[in-house]
Parts: sequence; C-alpha cells; structure tokens
Amino acid sequence: MTDQKPTRREILRPLHLLGIALACGAFAAVVTMVSTGAFTTRVNTALANGTYEDLPPVTLGLVVGGISFIVTLLVLAMLMLAVSPAQVTKTIDKPVLLEPKRKKSRKGATAAEGTDDAEDAGASSGIGDADSAPSAD
Repeated sequence: MTDQKPTRREILRPLHLLGIALACGAFAAVVTMVSTGAFTTRVNTALANGTYEDLPPVTLGLVVGGISFIVTLLVLAMLMLAVSPAQVTKTIDKPVLLEPKRKKSRKGATAAEGTDDAEDAGASSGIGDADSAPSAD
C-alpha cells in the first residue's frame, strides 16, 4: 500500500476555502446576534412595536458575518499565495525551528580555535585586559 502525497490543489480546494470562510462568517453572525440580544423578548417586542431606534440585531449580525466572511476569505487566499507548491509536498525530517548547521569556514578548524578568535577580539578591544587598566604613575 503506497502512501500518495496530496497535491496543493487537493489539500485546500476552493470549495474548502469557501466553506471555512462561511463557517467563520456564520459564527461571527451568531455571536453578534446573541450578544446584541436578537433572541430576547424585550428586543423582539421593541422591534414589533417600532420603538427600537438602533440597527436591528439581526441586520447587525448579518453585516458582521458578511464582513467576517470576506476578511477570512481574503486572508486564506493570501496565505495560499505565500506557500510555494514545492514546499507542500516536501517532507520535513527535522524540527521546524532548528537552526541549520553552520559549515566550517576552513578545513581543520575546530570549535576551540573558534573560541580563541573570540577571545582575541575581546582582547583587542581592551575589555577585561589587565594591560588596559589605567596606571597609577
């Protein structure tokens, strides 16, 4: 049984992107309607009597849901453009945040020689040297 790797198109099809954006928009609309009291009797009676002066909660929820749908769709589309198709199918066999190994600058260089260079740089700057201390002459 071979393990076929999905292509970029199979991973996130346009219909899936629309579904995710629709779910985010619906969630934002429901949260807005619940928080503004669209399902309470006080707001519903005020709407029925015509004494409700602000934007109705259902309309506000639909506006917020629509805005959330559009923003989510745009963000997902921009994120899809940022991913190169070659990296989607490429397997990663190491930790993602691990820094790449540094190559040696010259043949035969050891870690001890690298620390000597750092000490020489500190000595030339006069930091921590006994010779660079002011004399009491």
